[in-house]
Amino acid sequence: MSLRAFLSRRVVTPEGVRPAAVLVEGEGIRGVVAPDQVPGHAEVQDFGDAAILPGLVDSHVHINDPGRSEWEGFETATRAAASGGFTLLVDMPLNCLPATTNVAALEAKREAARGRCRVDWMAWGGVVADNEGDVELLANAGARGFKCFLVHPGIDGFTMVTEQQLRDAVPHIARTGLPLLVHAELPAPIDSASERMRDADWSFYQTYLQSRPEEAELSAIRLLLSLCREYNFRLHIVHLSASKALPELRAARSEGLPVTVETCPHYLHLTAETIPRGATVFKCAPPIRSRENCEQLWQGLGDRTIDLVATDHSPCPPEMKHTNEGNFRSAWGGIASLSVALAVLYTEARERGFALTDIARWMSEAPANLAGCHKRKGRIAAGYDADFVVFDTESEFTVSAKSLYFRHPISPYLGEKLRGVVKATYLRGCLVFKEDEFPGDPIGAECLR
Repeated sequence: MSLRAFLSRRVVTPEGVRPAAVLVEGEGIRGVVAPDQVPGHAEVQDFGDAAILPGLVDSHVHINDPGRSEWEGFETATRAAASGGFTLLVDMPLNCLPATTNVAALEAKREAARGRCRVDWMAWGGVVADNEGDVELLANAGARGFKCFLVHPGIDGFTMVTEQQLRDAVPHIARTGLPLLVHAELPAPIDSASERMRDADWSFYQTYLQSRPEEAELSAIRLLLSLCREYNFRLHIVHLSASKALPELRAARSEGLPVTVETCPHYLHLTAETIPRGATVFKCAPPIRSRENCEQLWQGLGDRTIDLVATDHSPCPPEMKHTNEGNFRSAWGGIASLSVALAVLYTEARERGFALTDIARWMSEAPANLAGCHKRKGRIAAGYDADFVVFDTESEFTVSAKSLYFRHPISPYLGEKLRGVVKATYLRGCLVFKEDEFPGDPIGAECLR
């Protein structure tokens, strides 16, 4: 088996950033050594000043396959992922048909993925009304954890759960040892606010923002922390947007509760004050909030109250965004960003003094920990899969439709100048993206326990 050495003056390892050579044998990393320690028989590729980061892991992606591949599918989602430096996606259980709420649906997803993936993937199972009997079966079949909604998810086929239904499911989840990922908004504050906004002008973003108040997130997180304290299960809060929840989450961590938290690039880059009238491409749930709120989320990342950054890549056909009428009430809520998420985050992180090691922790190591693949994915270290991204931190680019490789090039980032260009992505030692090309056959596979 041939030995290859990938050199850079900035290799991002668990011990820090340093000049190094990543030695790759087959699909795995054999070691990370000083450049002058590369064996003479190794095939050498030198990337110079471009950084080598561990392949990114996105633990919050809506691939929508099977059943809604016209929204997004394994082919287009994993192509976009490779172009953005991601080497592993964890698929959410809703928006596909059937939803991944039982073993038969998980098997249907596996069949849909076969031979079509540019990067590796895994699946979350779903917790919906009255499917607690499927939880442990899904875990045994390979689901890596479970996702539920405390509010209507915006689509039929995946029901929200009430507190009692959650109580029925949580003991089963606790027995699996796997995490429960929760869309943490409660309906009562949203229903009350939406009623007050009924006659408002829904072409204004502020109308939508006021219809989903921070209290919806705060009350949901309080409920979840109480249940976590009572049942001792692994709790993960997805796409945190309300910075006011940070003190209570910080206190819960200090208490020793097994809770982790994510936020998303759009909450760390976009702000409510700058969203134009009728620009429904910015709609997501929970909503993008104020500039001050954005800065508080960055502080949460800095003090490690927030563990990771995931995209919540949630695509849809263009007509569902209702851009012609500009109605934030009726438009689909979701932002697709797999191709540009790394650049979005790096652009903001660099300005605030964060390092490439922080990016690697937020977008590789921590999501791999959440998904339970941390012994194979998320680090550049001996014994790990040879997944890495070559990232030019000094180049800038303007986001255009041709740089978005997901199915529908709809994005609030179009026209923005971002810093940081993905030069190449390697999956288990194989080049899967380089300079707008996707060489070779799709080799992505399900990452099993």
